[in-house]
Amino acid sequence: MDSEIFYQDAVKLAQLIRQREISPVEVVQAHLDRIEAVNPRINAVVTIADGAMEAARAAEAAVMAGKELGPLHGVPFTAKDSLDTAGVPTQRGSPIFAGRTPDVDATSVARLKAAGGILLAKTNLPEFSYWIESDNLLSGRSNNPWNLERTPGGSSGGESAAIAAGMSPLGLGTDLAISVRGPAAQTGITSLKATHGRIPMTGIWPRAPRRFWHVGPMARSVRDIALAYSLLTGPDGADAFASSTVSFDVGVGRSPARPVRVGWLVEPGFGPIDPEVAATVQAAAEALAGVGCIVEPVRIPALERDFALDVFNRLHVMEMKPAFLEATAGRRDDELYVMARTMLATPDTSMKDYIEAEQAAERLRDGFADYFQRFDALLTPVLPIPAHKHGVSTFLINGQTVDATYLQGATVPLNLTGLPGLSIRFGSSHDGMPINVQLVSSWQAESTILHLAGLLESASQFHGLRPAL
Repeated sequence: MDSEIFYQDAVKLAQLIRQREISPVEVVQAHLDRIEAVNPRINAVVTIADGAMEAARAAEAAVMAGKELGPLHGVPFTAKDSLDTAGVPTQRGSPIFAGRTPDVDATSVARLKAAGGILLAKTNLPEFSYWIESDNLLSGRSNNPWNLERTPGGSSGGESAAIAAGMSPLGLGTDLAISVRGPAAQTGITSLKATHGRIPMTGIWPRAPRRFWHVGPMARSVRDIALAYSLLTGPDGADAFASSTVSFDVGVGRSPARPVRVGWLVEPGFGPIDPEVAATVQAAAEALAGVGCIVEPVRIPALERDFALDVFNRLHVMEMKPAFLEATAGRRDDELYVMARTMLATPDTSMKDYIEAEQAAERLRDGFADYFQRFDALLTPVLPIPAHKHGVSTFLINGQTVDATYLQGATVPLNLTGLPGLSIRFGSSHDGMPINVQLVSSWQAESTILHLAGLLESASQFHGLRPAL
């Protein structure tokens, strides 16, 4: 197997295919061989897409015939197993949906195909996409390619592990509170949760509460994220939240005419943060200052007044239960895994607490709006710790014992408010696990964080590192 193929990014593969230096058949076959070689240990891929090689041969014929080629022509991509894929099972991590095969692609999948991409495989997730580890009764547990005893995260953990291990150059994940950015941090890849409504959620389940759900690209390079983002955005006439259109250079974001003002924040507001993670955020801040950004430490009072994780928990208990009830309408409770059982057993939020949580969410939005009057971007941790061992439910972080939900402390504010956030590696723990930072911009200002991510990628000594598999 040629690592020069399966560890190339999507942009480079598309370029090589367009220049006839490599064929789509070779590219797809190299990734299929890579899946066969490493997936048994990682369990990131749960279904190989029937027709991938047939699509690769058709893509090769188009190249040889001199036809017009899309920006991803002949490039394979993967999708989390909660995104509908026509003719390929979408089983949502549950025996309840075993064998379920949609007739129509999710909008995001269809858009990557329309750009010439080839669906290669579906990737693992927690049951119904609801947890921070990718484990379920149907397809089992995914492992982190950097250390098989650690998790690649959730809910897009199979996707993050597949990309980090070279099984896929580009993928699609979903994000309710952490699920695109957290897994990227645990495996050292890059991901983007765009402004809410930028990318339609059509063809993705569950959609409740859709006002917090996002679908986003995951890859090993910023330029791949930028290209995928440009292809995925815009209304589709089905998801009413997806109403805005974006147009920008598909490089790594525009270079502003003036220095970018960046605030960086570790604590307070996100819960406790491990010192190695805090040091990585500070190092990223110093790197941005070193390339001409105006950088300073900040505090955001709204995050200190209303702890976003508490606000989210009070809201989502009420709003997520219908999705579980839909899945169990046939009285198949015995086929549910841990998180679904936990959710169904959780008492409903009182109407008084629900209304107070809604008001707190509005205060958080207002607080960020005030912050972005003075700054162009915010730099934060993604996770409070690097990837942890499987099955851990409590953590001692910087002297404070917290439960596993606290891993969402720095990511969930962006789901509550709809702000865009990008996860990119900029550090490593003492035992070699990746540490990512999160870049946040104001609503619909993704070009700003793509630009900053490109700067960090260029400055990082960790970009391009690969797990030993």
